[in-house]
Amino acid sequence: MLKKRKRQGIQEINAGSMADIAFLLLIFFLVTTTMDTDAGILRLLPPVVEEEVDMQVNKRDVYEVLVNDADMLLVEGEVMEIKDLRAGAKEFMTNPSNDINLPERRRVTSAECQQKIGEFKSYVASATDPEAKDAYQKSLEKWEEKLEAVKLLGDFSELPPNAVISLQTGSKTSYDMYVRVQNELEAGIRELRDELSKEKFGRKYTELDEKKDEDKALIKAVRLVYPQRVSEAEPVDVTKKS
Repeated sequence: MLKKRKRQGIQEINAGSMADIAFLLLIFFLVTTTMDTDAGILRLLPPVVEEEVDMQVNKRDVYEVLVNDADMLLVEGEVMEIKDLRAGAKEFMTNPSNDINLPERRRVTSAECQQKIGEFKSYVASATDPEAKDAYQKSLEKWEEKLEAVKLLGDFSELPPNAVISLQTGSKTSYDMYVRVQNELEAGIRELRDELSKEKFGRKYTELDEKKDEDKALIKAVRLVYPQRVSEAEPVDVTKKS
């Protein structure tokens, strides 16, 4: 006779390692998954000033751009259509007619660069104070960069150190208007860079590749002539009137 088998209960599944497996899968997906990120407008904020500095800024060196609460564009205190902003920014950066109300561009020559490099090399060598030595070294590097730019571009004119496009918005300025103004200012500087690069190197600035060693020096030279100096002040409460 066949013996009756004893009915066995359902065996339990050992779930002790499930938590470890789930954790490993989570790590795997975090490492392999690409996530979209919002692209913003890149800007460097000015460093924190620890002491009050009495800095004299020439009015002609500041291009004042204001967008008020009603999205009205005011440039140098006058109402301006946004379609004219790009040309205005380019005129400020170049001052083609030597207007006394616009920045005075200064000529940079090979002879001056070599003279300044010699001077600052001697200052660095003779300086005993670490802070002074560091300041001289930074000045030396700036003149060396200018000399390299002269070798690539020939003698060029540069903006004063304090020349800047000052952008300020109202506390109720729309984001759309803010972006449109930003785009026009950036487009003006980009067009100047493209024109210079095309003239000197046969390629637009936007066609140069920072990842290529042969283009790095060209990019640096063009940026010396036309730096992107757009200073953004904190939004303020401004009225609709011009």
